[in-house]
Amino acid sequence: MADKKAKKAAQRASSNVYSMFEQKQVQEFKEAFGLMDQDRDGSISLDDLKEVYSSLGKAPKESDLKQMLEETGGPVNFTKLLTLFGDRLNGTDAEDILMNAFKTFDDEGKGNLNRDNLRELLTAMGKPTERLSDVEFTQMLEGAPVDTKGLLDYAAFTKLIKRGKEEDE
Repeated sequence: MADKKAKKAAQRASSNVYSMFEQKQVQEFKEAFGLMDQDRDGSISLDDLKEVYSSLGKAPKESDLKQMLEETGGPVNFTKLLTLFGDRLNGTDAEDILMNAFKTFDDEGKGNLNRDNLRELLTAMGKPTERLSDVEFTQMLEGAPVDTKGLLDYAAFTKLIKRGKEEDE
């Protein structure tokens, strides 16, 4: 009897994770999962991670890869991957914290930041492991509210990050 209850709870948990994302997002995650699941066995293993990193020209230590898998708490099937993404997305900073971080760099208090100055800050400042690459910076600002003068409206950008794109009805 307890086994049936556990199964139902697991089904509810897995169905809830799917409701966290739009269908298009789930499909994109499914494609990404397919790329990572190199041996097509339905879960991401140590060997899968090695092959993915190898295809990217990287060779992390096996102990680092093992640690990644241990942090997930077990085999990484598609539902587990969605849960991990959902936890990460829901764990992003609150809007006011993001706004205050942007305001720190807004010398003029006008509600916008110069894209080139922001690029310099995020790609060249801080610890090397915390810096963004130019490609990552470009990806981060994809679809961001940047005007023709190169100014980022960070209030609108914060809303976009936290709430997603609001579709015109």
